[in-house]
Amino acid sequence: MITGFRIGHATADGDGWLTGTTVVLAGSGAVGGVDVRGGGPGTRETDLLDPSALVERVHAVVLTGGSAYGLAAADGVMQALEQRQVGFPVGLQPHQVVPIVPAAVIFDLGRGGHFGHRPTADFGRRALEAATEDPARGCVGAGTGATCGGLKGGFGYAEQRLPSRTAVAAAVVVNAVGSAVDPASGRLWADSGQMLPPPTEAERAELAAAVANPAPSLATTIGVVLTDASLTKAQSRKVAAVAHDGLARAVRPVHGMFDGDTIFCLASGERPAPPDPYAAVVELDALLGAAAEVFTAACLDAMLSATGRESWPAYADLVPATRS
Repeated sequence: MITGFRIGHATADGDGWLTGTTVVLAGSGAVGGVDVRGGGPGTRETDLLDPSALVERVHAVVLTGGSAYGLAAADGVMQALEQRQVGFPVGLQPHQVVPIVPAAVIFDLGRGGHFGHRPTADFGRRALEAATEDPARGCVGAGTGATCGGLKGGFGYAEQRLPSRTAVAAAVVVNAVGSAVDPASGRLWADSGQMLPPPTEAERAELAAAVANPAPSLATTIGVVLTDASLTKAQSRKVAAVAHDGLARAVRPVHGMFDGDTIFCLASGERPAPPDPYAAVVELDALLGAAAEVFTAACLDAMLSATGRESWPAYADLVPATRS
């Protein structure tokens, strides 16, 4: 995990539940940006991340199930951070703060069997308290009820370092109308380098049946790009925008009317920007490319880490040789 960030999950799986909340905790704060696409987004506090807005630093980002109802999970995160006196100062006393907690949701209502089971403020609080530098992946947190084109989706994570040693990572919940699978080969679109074992003929047939006619559903893939680079809010928004290219490499199609794809970027500023202006632009350009790559890798991790639920088989269940 990149220094300065931690990730926690609250998961509800069983007895009519199939949903959860994931919190990306930004320590003492990080410069934030966001890029929202698709026809059905569910978000909170994204306007604050506009470069023209007052607030500069974000204290946590919430990724959650529950559709618009699930935005209540951010209340629990705010309450917990307020108790820690973490937030934007609005008074002279240490406790007079407003935590800045943007959020985005996926649609998973009713997937566990009970439409009314969705994340509350308590989910956000528990996810924050569980935050760790080694988060679980797969059907946990906001990825618990995720699906993708007839297969089970989930939560994925990936990171890499640039030659400059700048770190970049992505935490992603893959929950899409589109498919993660190339119907011709049965391979995952995100496996562009064909590093995984190919499915057998029988496995391709099973995959084709699973992804051919998925039940109609609202969706949305959401995630956060993390970096220790020093960025402005405008640069963070650019990183979030380019990360959508990584999503488009992993799921096809994306950004439709039934998706609300939303990607955040958080920059801790642990690594100073190069003093030379040209070198700084070159470094930013490299970071943009890496953000797209790592987002694709996190989508791949989400699909490989998922386990089947109800009528949604996981890719690794159908192609066991790829199990992570």
